[in-house]
Amino acid sequence: MGSADGETEASGSPEPGSGILRVFGRQLKRFRLRTGLERAEFGSRTGYSTSTIAAFEQGRRVPPPRFIDVADEVLDAGGVLQEMKEEVARAQYPAFFRDAARLEAEAVALLAYDAQVVNGLLQTEDYARAVFSMMRPPLEDGVIEQRVAARLARQEIYTRCPAPLTTFVIDESVLHRPIGGYDVLRGQLKQVLLMGQKRTVEIQVLPLGREENAGLAGPFTLFDTREGRRVAYVEVQNVSQVHTERFLVRGLEAKYGTLRAQALTPQESLAYVEELLRDS
Repeated sequence: MGSADGETEASGSPEPGSGILRVFGRQLKRFRLRTGLERAEFGSRTGYSTSTIAAFEQGRRVPPPRFIDVADEVLDAGGVLQEMKEEVARAQYPAFFRDAARLEAEAVALLAYDAQVVNGLLQTEDYARAVFSMMRPPLEDGVIEQRVAARLARQEIYTRCPAPLTTFVIDESVLHRPIGGYDVLRGQLKQVLLMGQKRTVEIQVLPLGREENAGLAGPFTLFDTREGRRVAYVEVQNVSQVHTERFLVRGLEAKYGTLRAQALTPQESLAYVEELLRDS
């Protein structure tokens, strides 16, 4: 499932003309025309080019939260545009990841196993950009930047109060894979070390030398909801599934428990990452 955030996407388009983006775009244009502002003037007031404003209005580009706040104020929209901000934000993600994005944003705990790339919740900007830049078929430059911004925005869950408890089991091979080059990898290792020092984050490395590995079927994520339910998410090659059936979730819970037992402890894992940094 990549890293539970659309790592496997191969689409060249974020489905920009669909659903909520078209609705938002129409409302944006309606309020702009009501105030008598041309696109150029509206763009100068909000800090965006005329072409970008046109893309927002036509539903071809996802407007960032800051733009929505400013636009609502400039156009005296009375909160109408702001009310759509959450749904618009979800449109940043490929369609197959949107359910997981919602679960992630609301989860009280998250448990993830990653064997291909560093989890999106731990990625640096450079690492994320490198990951999206190597997608095939290639993504357009604008889509790459949109995806990077969306990925970094997901990391705002760490600023929530209370922050969700997050546990990551990372296959050791991921920490040796120089996605984007060795400088990018070094920066990513520093980020892993930094994130692992948070009180609400535990990171464990599963050594390559282990003779047993419960994660051979691939990465997955478990979410604990506010209602006390546990939900599983699995993604591979643009196909994703959210599992709520208890017997399926229980199986992944068993795998995750075994993976944690097979991995280094959090303290040993951070020491290992520090060793990698010293040797890099």
